[in-house]
Amino acid sequence: MFTFQKIRSCLFYLSVLLFFSGLPLILGYALGYKFNPQSFKFIKTGLIFVKTQPSGAQIYLNGSLLAEKSPAGILELLPGSYQVSLELDRHYPWKDQVEVEAGKATRIDKVILFARQPHLTQFNRVEFSAFRVDPEKKMIYYLDQDKKLVYRSNADAGNFEDIASLPDRFNQINGWEVSPDKAKLFIYNHRQISVVYFDTQNDYEYSGSAVLIDYPQARVLNVFWHSDSYHLVVLTEKAVQVVESRPLAQPVNLVELNKAGSDAFYDIQEDVLYFSDTARNPERSFRNNLYRLELSANPDLLERLIAQPFVQGSPALEEAPDE
Repeated sequence: MFTFQKIRSCLFYLSVLLFFSGLPLILGYALGYKFNPQSFKFIKTGLIFVKTQPSGAQIYLNGSLLAEKSPAGILELLPGSYQVSLELDRHYPWKDQVEVEAGKATRIDKVILFARQPHLTQFNRVEFSAFRVDPEKKMIYYLDQDKKLVYRSNADAGNFEDIASLPDRFNQINGWEVSPDKAKLFIYNHRQISVVYFDTQNDYEYSGSAVLIDYPQARVLNVFWHSDSYHLVVLTEKAVQVVESRPLAQPVNLVELNKAGSDAFYDIQEDVLYFSDTARNPERSFRNNLYRLELSANPDLLERLIAQPFVQGSPALEEAPDE
């Protein structure tokens, strides 16, 4: 009886000893710590979160296949560098070296696994030299400079049709754009702009003949549609202009430029032109400035701008006064 009680006491004290000995280890794992056999210390762990598109990719960590598939979290990782590879059948694999920091989650959630045989569809039915996509209207426009024709189809390559003819004497095309109302387009080179109307009846009786605007004195660098689908905003090597898309229209200078080859961007939503030009600073040297020219869709304001255009020396481009 005495021996049995002694054994029970020994087992009790041994259990207590084991419990308190293992308590730091249990608490460490519970609080996100892990024993590092190299340093013989408890180190706070990190994790890697993996998400792919499409999901279900196999995850390899330092060459070892894990049981989890994406999306998944790889937990209790000691700080350091890990090789992560993601593989999915019939898709190109992805791999990278990933750094894990103590107490932090490293996210790999921007991974797209692209198919080895992607879905590819041919849209055009004829030769073309350039195209434009209209995501809003789900339409595609094609330009054939050799045959001088414009084609159009829907986003599914259906309803393919020719909708306009380009002017015969327009040999070189530097740029083109469909109008906001989808009824016409402009084409331009350094010496000419042409506005071409689409055939909406499919019988070659176009809604209007092509408009030609000549530029014998200044090279055309860029052209933009105004949101009214009637005015054109033109950047030449000498000025910022507006011109109506009608026969015999005369361009109007809004701003005269100091340098040729200015950069420009037109925000058609706000009818604002951003452009660069040089101006002399107080140190008498020239610097490149960025300007914002408002061309409101309000007809009254636009008419006032055209009636009283900016010129060189106006507030917009006035040279800084000498000291």
